[in-house]
Amino acid sequence: MQNRSSPTHRPGGFMKSLSVYLFALFACVFLMSTVAQAQASRTWVSGVGDDANPCSRTAPCKTFAGAISKTASGGEIDVLDPGGFGAVTITKPITIDGGGGIVASILVSGTNGIIVNSPSGTVILRNLSINGIGQSVTPGINAIRYLSGGQLIVENCNIMGFSNNGIDVALGASGDLVVRNTSFSTIAQTAINLTSTAGTLSASLSNVSIRGVTNGVNTGFAGAAVDISNSTITQTSGIGLHATLGSIVAENNMLTSNATAVLAETGATIRLSNNSIFNNVVGIGCNVGTPGTIASAGNNKKGNNPGAACAPNATVTLQ
Repeated sequence: MQNRSSPTHRPGGFMKSLSVYLFALFACVFLMSTVAQAQASRTWVSGVGDDANPCSRTAPCKTFAGAISKTASGGEIDVLDPGGFGAVTITKPITIDGGGGIVASILVSGTNGIIVNSPSGTVILRNLSINGIGQSVTPGINAIRYLSGGQLIVENCNIMGFSNNGIDVALGASGDLVVRNTSFSTIAQTAINLTSTAGTLSASLSNVSIRGVTNGVNTGFAGAAVDISNSTITQTSGIGLHATLGSIVAENNMLTSNATAVLAETGATIRLSNNSIFNNVVGIGCNVGTPGTIASAGNNKKGNNPGAACAPNATVTLQ
């Protein structure tokens, strides 16, 4: 005997099931559409924005942290007008662009300015002023910490006033750092500090200005290979170019008024070509007993570096 209470035989049962199915389908489509809208390829921030906004050009967000959650992987956050946009942790490939001629600032106290912790891909930081308020009781710690990600590019930025480092590279795997047209000042430890625990670390530094910091560039990882060119390192109270481990190739740079301009530790190498090394306390330093290697192309210029230094390796031929 047929069970007439079955839903398929109840009057309107089939249409009701179809309606439920269609409602669920439309709900999924709406949800996916909402998520897609929330993850825009380009978002905007403004000094008068609000993080409750969708971060569109007409309804911008207030901070980089507010915009990053609404920006798709590989997308870009752009700045509409001058303002302070706060510290941010970056966990995906993205570009943050402060815009040409706009004062796009990150002002921090007692914390890091930007943490790059992306699983892969490229992060680009462009046209930013990152200020650690160096004269305050609790200045910022590091302007930029590069912890993971395939590549970090920093260009056209001003970095100042931090108690630790300007750019602190502390990778657990291979990575690549590019710094272009960027200035560093009043950094208590090192302007660009390069360390890692695995893989290889390459860095390309060009048109960099480092002034009034403790140390300029330091490599602290055996797998680190740094190229620095067309840059100025001046008025460091420690060491301008310091290869603790790894290697540095320096070409067309000016190193002046530093405590020590260039120093390679045991097992490390610095190669010099067409650099000007003047008015430092020590021009070429070395680790007494087992110095590192400082190799010259024979076309460097030096003078008025009166401080006593141990005899460098025989590979050094400065002119």
